[in-house]
Amino acid sequence: MEYQRPLTPEESRRMSLVTGVMWLITFATSIPALWLFQPLLDNPAGYVVGAGDHDNRILLGAFLELLLIISNIATAVIPYPLLKRQHEGCALGFVAARIVESTFILVGILSILTVVGLRTSPPSGVGEDTLGSIAYSFAALKDWTFLLGPGFVVGVGNGLLFGYLMYRSGLVPPRMALLGLVGGPLLIASGVAVMFDVAEPGGTLQGLCTIPEALWELLVGLYFTFIGFRPSPILAGTPRPEGGSLGTPAVSRA
Repeated sequence: MEYQRPLTPEESRRMSLVTGVMWLITFATSIPALWLFQPLLDNPAGYVVGAGDHDNRILLGAFLELLLIISNIATAVIPYPLLKRQHEGCALGFVAARIVESTFILVGILSILTVVGLRTSPPSGVGEDTLGSIAYSFAALKDWTFLLGPGFVVGVGNGLLFGYLMYRSGLVPPRMALLGLVGGPLLIASGVAVMFDVAEPGGTLQGLCTIPEALWELLVGLYFTFIGFRPSPILAGTPRPEGGSLGTPAVSRA
């Protein structure tokens, strides 16, 4: 058995508050960024040869996604010292999943900025048709990074791994944690369906399958920010449980 130093109420509240705020920032940055990119993603060929009316909008979206990367990683790194008391492998896997997701997001940002660069400083001797084809390729790359990162890896990390950690530790109500354990597989399944052309990207199926995962992440952010961690043995520094089944979450000893 491995004993840990108990967290004081002040330490617990500070960790939950900062973690919760980081989760809320992921919402405040990811959703507007996707909307801001639409003029380029909807018509990359027209954008790259256009007058640049949407340049500032696109650059703002890229900046928001940079903030998204920071907050994404923070949601896993900040509570890691606590979550590893429950299951070190899952806690480390959650950190890794967040980094992989953020890597996909970064590649998407670079693809968007490349199209902006093609518009502002087009290569000499390259016709509009060629520029349009190049822009379309980079826009397609952005779409794939969204599918593989937020549309797939999130289901593994935020849904399954983080949901399992929350369910077993009891840091949030068990029924709330079940949203992650259900939403994660649904998000993965919808991503696979889109990848194999069974469903439309951003279509009804993918949209419906995204709702439980999105609700799970929003509730986590709100719960940690305004309520804090639910009383749990891992806050008190008791030995982390060995083994156990999914059906037996940690019970508060408070």
